[in-house]
Amino acid sequence: MLAEFYKVPGKLDCLKPPGVLTLENLHYTSFHTWALVFLIGAIIHTLFVDKIHRFARALEAKYPPKQTRQRSIFIQMLYFLAEVEIVFAIWVIPLFFTMAGYYGWVTALEYINTRDFTEPLFVVIILSLSSTKPIVQFAEKAILFLARGFGGTLSVWWFTLLTVGPLLGSLITEAGAMAICALLLSKQFYDHRPSAKLSYATLGLLFTNISVGGVLTNFASPAVLVLSHAWKWSNLDVFLTFGWKATLGILIANTLYWFCFRKEFAHLNARKKLRTQSFKPQDSAPLIPSWITAVHLFFMAVIVATSEYPAIFVASFLFFIGFHQGTRHYQESLKLARPLLVGLFLAGLVILGGLQGWWVIRMLEGLSPLEVLGMALSLTAFNDNTAISYLAILIPDLSPAFKYALFTGVIAGGGLTVIANAPNPAGYVILSKHFGGGISAWKLLLGALPPTIIFYLTFSFLAF
Repeated sequence: MLAEFYKVPGKLDCLKPPGVLTLENLHYTSFHTWALVFLIGAIIHTLFVDKIHRFARALEAKYPPKQTRQRSIFIQMLYFLAEVEIVFAIWVIPLFFTMAGYYGWVTALEYINTRDFTEPLFVVIILSLSSTKPIVQFAEKAILFLARGFGGTLSVWWFTLLTVGPLLGSLITEAGAMAICALLLSKQFYDHRPSAKLSYATLGLLFTNISVGGVLTNFASPAVLVLSHAWKWSNLDVFLTFGWKATLGILIANTLYWFCFRKEFAHLNARKKLRTQSFKPQDSAPLIPSWITAVHLFFMAVIVATSEYPAIFVASFLFFIGFHQGTRHYQESLKLARPLLVGLFLAGLVILGGLQGWWVIRMLEGLSPLEVLGMALSLTAFNDNTAISYLAILIPDLSPAFKYALFTGVIAGGGLTVIANAPNPAGYVILSKHFGGGISAWKLLLGALPPTIIFYLTFSFLAF
């Protein structure tokens, strides 16, 4: 029995964080060093997936297959290793065997079995639902309606989407907002072939804005949910302390990027106008009845409202699949492959991240609030901000200033890397086709750094 396992010295209790973490009672063994090594390996692997993909393409060009669509096993494996969604799941494999070597097979199996995979499951479902045709069309019309009020140009549409879309995440969750924003950017912005600089700037801005856009409420962001429940923050507390500051930061970051790329936006506006005049595709698909869109929105609301109860939101999604099948004349095929891979990515991050508390807590304790903000921001770039939030609530007797600094740090740093925030892999998957051989982790970091600094300064100067 699992309850008995926790009582066996040297077994699963060596892996499980205690109720309250301090420097004296952190459970550390030499195995945890290996867990850190595997995490670092996964991070490095993530940073180099674009280079692995380019290497595979170069090999394939140098040694073309003898038959159509036939690749060597080596090149096929390179392409497999270049898929960012499977990176953390791959590194769970050596972790599992190392854990089995230290503590036995049963302990290793129990560790995997006792992880909380609610968030990966939820992300898979909300991404699948958010990418359905009625939801995307509804969001597109809403954003277009707002943009037309300010002129309707491509640059206005870009600014409106990157402002309203992330803030919408406070209602439909960050994962839902990421799916909708990334799909609309892919269709309405990246198809106009912006420069590499503007492409990465937009991607970094999207990831960062999504990370902070979910803090207008206390339930839409996983990191907010963890901390608000532990520290008893109401919706009003979250909005008055963080929400309006996040909104201000988003407006400042978007304005700065728009100003920096205003000349290119002028060219893109002209290009879009020319393409619109010269090419008007005929859409033969049937119009989607409003009641079908309403049912989709209803299912999304139910799934968001029950996001903490996997049995309920999974059952709701199964009912939705039945409805989707019954109305398939107005639908496109349900997209499940990529959401499932994103869920696999997050599940691997949950398994690896659950063993990092021994060094994360040591780095956070004893720092001033301003240092905590900077440290939390930095740690988030290399570990999911929800994991950092979970570990932080186990530190006893935190001051209000420490809590504020920690929370603002983990949300401000959520756009720096693909692993910093749970919805980022979804955006990565949807938009990667617009970046040639793949998205460069270094260029993403550079694109996300300016808005991250803006949020850091905004939360710091408006602390109290």
